[in-house]
Amino acid sequence: MSKFIPVILAGGSGERFWPLSRRAKPKQFLSFDGTGRTLLQATADRLIPLCDGLEDIHIVTGQMHRGLILEQLPELPLENLIVEPQAKDTAAAILLATLRIVESHGTDAIIGIFPSDHNIGSSLEFQSTMRDAVEVAQNNDSIVTLGMTPTFPSTGYGYIQSGQDYDAKAKAVQRFVEKPNLETAEIYLERGGFYWNGGMFIFRAAVMLAAFAEYAPDIAAILQPVKNYKDLKLAFQSLRKVSIDYAILEPSSLANKVLVVPTDFLWDDLGDWNALARLLQGDNPNLEIGSHVGLDTSGAILYTTTGDDLIVTLGLEDVLIVRDGAVTLVAHKTRTQDIRRLVEKLRSEPTLEKFI
Repeated sequence: MSKFIPVILAGGSGERFWPLSRRAKPKQFLSFDGTGRTLLQATADRLIPLCDGLEDIHIVTGQMHRGLILEQLPELPLENLIVEPQAKDTAAAILLATLRIVESHGTDAIIGIFPSDHNIGSSLEFQSTMRDAVEVAQNNDSIVTLGMTPTFPSTGYGYIQSGQDYDAKAKAVQRFVEKPNLETAEIYLERGGFYWNGGMFIFRAAVMLAAFAEYAPDIAAILQPVKNYKDLKLAFQSLRKVSIDYAILEPSSLANKVLVVPTDFLWDDLGDWNALARLLQGDNPNLEIGSHVGLDTSGAILYTTTGDDLIVTLGLEDVLIVRDGAVTLVAHKTRTQDIRRLVEKLRSEPTLEKFI
């Protein structure tokens, strides 16, 4: 079997986890589950048994977070750290990583793409599913994605609609679906055949290069001639900003070139504060991290980062209160997806930009 090379995408800003996730230290560099391992470290821990250790893992990030990655994964070879001059979304990041890997491992290398900030319940189940997906990718000229089995009608995830069984491990992908409204998400859950799009996929390098040549030749033409970081900085200035979903996966699925391997392991993209409640709250009336005294308070997420701070509540339901440093966020839990808009508002005010 060809070499399997995992790529971790660690350039996200995690703005919906503000104010805990900040520009200088976004959520992938934080620990949420009490183990002391950050989301980035936990991602690497899951992937190491699938390859030859950190020497095979590559990480794509921005210049600002290069030091954090080397601090949290000190055994990562420097040449495996791929630094983007600026954020141009996932299409550019994935092609850049693919081209780098081809230089050292050739076009037959099997590449896996993994977000750095997701929670997965069972590493063993994840690794078993991944071995199936790698085998499918090895034997097909298709991009193979993992389909997360829905456990509730989520409006925060995109979906993958599957078609006929391709073999015992994979199904054909009929289409990728944008984040639905609640009514549509409930239909997907009841009907079956729809999976959450977890942003994890596997492919032979040659397959991805061919997909870019066919569906995003402008990006390929800009990045393929790059020989050094100076050239890369110039190249990124002219790159369009587009996700791998729009640039490659959606048109590839229409051409029947994408397969999905359904998964059974517990998964959450930890996209906002409600995800943290799903992870940690259990049967408790509130999620309390830090000191909280409440009366007639239920369904709340209460988070403080220092032991000296106390959150006191009275007669509240379904609220989010986060205290971090000089910032206190108070929001309704149904509006956590809009925290990004708040961050944009802060960014537009020069005197407030220091808080992001």
